[in-house]
Amino acid sequence: MVHVRRFGLHAIAIMLGVVLMLPFYWALIGSLKQMTEVRQIPLVWWPAEPQWINFLTVWQTQFFPNWVMNSVFLTVVATTGTVVSSSLAGYAFARFRFPGRGLLFTITLATLMLPAYVLLIPNYMLFWKLGWLNTYLPLTVPFWFGSAFFIFLFRQFFMTIPMELDEAAKIDGASPPRIFWSIMLPLSAPVFATAAIIEGIARWNDFLRPLIILNQPQNFPLSVGLRYFWVNPGDSLPKDHLLMAASVIMTLPVIILFFIGQRSFVRGVVMSGIKG
Repeated sequence: MVHVRRFGLHAIAIMLGVVLMLPFYWALIGSLKQMTEVRQIPLVWWPAEPQWINFLTVWQTQFFPNWVMNSVFLTVVATTGTVVSSSLAGYAFARFRFPGRGLLFTITLATLMLPAYVLLIPNYMLFWKLGWLNTYLPLTVPFWFGSAFFIFLFRQFFMTIPMELDEAAKIDGASPPRIFWSIMLPLSAPVFATAAIIEGIARWNDFLRPLIILNQPQNFPLSVGLRYFWVNPGDSLPKDHLLMAASVIMTLPVIILFFIGQRSFVRGVVMSGIKG
């Protein structure tokens, strides 16, 4: 009976996996098709002649290498800022005792209830007043002031580390920064990996913020540049096959990142007090 139940669960998991992978398969196959095959009815599930040249054509498109490098730069800077600042704030909430700590932490968590779209216009007006429009400053600087979700994540993780380690370090003369660097960091690899994966994927896929901030094509990240394969001024020919190829190029780094760090990702979530 146990084996039958396990077989049923595995069968359901496999079917769900196939369904979830179907869009990616369609994009991958579409990237290898000729334009006439992409919209052909009945559907073409495998191209007659795989067009690997589509990927070369995409890479040789004007500004495409710029878009890739811009995405890498923005993702690395913003992710680093979020992880560093949130870990420091989480460490302070978990280890320090100061007046108003509980109220301040509650206010921090309350910001999670604000939809990002509510802050879109106020943020745009702020960046306009600062003269930051069409620069990378709005896409990098705000992420160095912490994220409420990741502050909570780091706080929960740090609270699982015994206080005796801090007390022993203080007896040896270690300051709070030294305790954070020498004790907390080595023990916090899973939660750092979790935060880096979640934030890295979010920043790599970020579309709306750079769309309204940047207005020069060479400065676009890849997420915004993809739309030029869909609607290209002055070019009436459809480019669905090139759009599929560009989408595959953009998706692969995310998939590779997740599979490399999936063990640390799961461990970080479980050990941060979020399980259940």
